[in-house]
Amino acid sequence: MNIAIIPARGGSKRIPKKNIKKFLGKPIIAYSIDAAHKSELFDKIIVSTDNEEIAQLALKFGAEVPFLRPNELADDFTGTTPVVRHAAQWVEQNIAKPDNICCIYSTAPFVQAQAIKDSFTMLANLSKGHITAITSFSFPIQRAFKLDKDNHPIPFYPEYMPCRSQDLEDAYHDAGQFYWWTYDALINGVSEHKAYQLPPYLVQDIDTLEDWKRAELMYQVLSQEKSC
Repeated sequence: MNIAIIPARGGSKRIPKKNIKKFLGKPIIAYSIDAAHKSELFDKIIVSTDNEEIAQLALKFGAEVPFLRPNELADDFTGTTPVVRHAAQWVEQNIAKPDNICCIYSTAPFVQAQAIKDSFTMLANLSKGHITAITSFSFPIQRAFKLDKDNHPIPFYPEYMPCRSQDLEDAYHDAGQFYWWTYDALINGVSEHKAYQLPPYLVQDIDTLEDWKRAELMYQVLSQEKSC
């Protein structure tokens, strides 16, 4: 049994009601639910939330909300893995032991069903595996700098500043879209961790209203290209 877990707590601070705020006319969580359905991989698509309003919208768009997340897993400091582990163990105790679990973030409108399917193929070859969706940094991290108190730029790696960008090694970061685990890896620890690479134009972290606007503009451009 494969299950999708979509974490969506109600206490977002920087963007109020972020998980159900309308993104181009539709609650943003609906995009994640829709991608999970389109992948045709999941026996259960479960939204883990502590909030009744989110729960009702999740049900409307075709997800299940069989429990409300306990308060100790709904604060500002709880990470993703404990939330997903709690949901997976709930499924084991109340339905059946899942084989594989995919966490899809609720604010990931660019997530693609095909990417979920392709990354699952990678997981299928791992007994206690974990897959993280990643993307590349757009600029070489070796040439990053910080600012001192007087606004002077201080390189993190001065030795790389004279280098051409094409001569520096590529670097990657978590795309903030989805993760896969086998059940044993999630509960007992990962034996092999692999990356599934996404193109940068399908990745936009959404933490501020400026991020939100940029994401909407990006989505509109991609939608126009698909219709051409």
